[in-house]
Amino acid sequence: MARQVLVDFIPFQVTPQQINESMAMNNGRVVVEGVLQRSGAKNQNGRIYPKEILAREVANYKNIQIAEKRALGELDHPESSVVNLNNVSHNILDCWWDGDDVMGKVEILGTPSGNILKELLQAGILLGISSRGLGSVRELDEGTVAVEDDFELICWDFVSNPSTHGAFMKPIQSEGVLAEGVVGNNQSYDRVNKLIRDILCEMKGCCPVD
Repeated sequence: MARQVLVDFIPFQVTPQQINESMAMNNGRVVVEGVLQRSGAKNQNGRIYPKEILAREVANYKNIQIAEKRALGELDHPESSVVNLNNVSHNILDCWWDGDDVMGKVEILGTPSGNILKELLQAGILLGISSRGLGSVRELDEGTVAVEDDFELICWDFVSNPSTHGAFMKPIQSEGVLAEGVVGNNQSYDRVNKLIRDILCEMKGCCPVD
């Protein structure tokens, strides 16, 4: 089977107070920490990432992109295998394993997309952090596929459609945890879209026409 762009999601939510405390404790930077991806478990897209394949890609990502300070991600998934610098919102500072979970420390950047991301989080909007990669899959049974050995991790993006159960991220106070967000999977896309529109209107001084 030909390789395709594969995307998967982890839910994420913080409060305005947590964002403000993170900025105060990190010299104005917003830094969050939590689960980036999970191996060996079927996600809501019906995919399973074998741990040995994901471990290889996480190691490569840490040794190259993170080590070279270019582990960038976008706000929302583009239909592309290339990270678009015009839409970069955050940088992965570190990643590590905790059992079958890939954990990570993420800095939200002061870019236009990063500022939108921060505003969404401050408004209490439920977002997700989502892997993007290239690879093929094989069917295990109806509704379940496994990612093949040709998988290549591209990045982790922030998105509005979380789908992996039971994991979320939280802002951090230097080396200490501030507090945990509350996760829910029934937030409205309309609320996200309206807030993004309002932010763009304020930033640009005019509103896009639907």
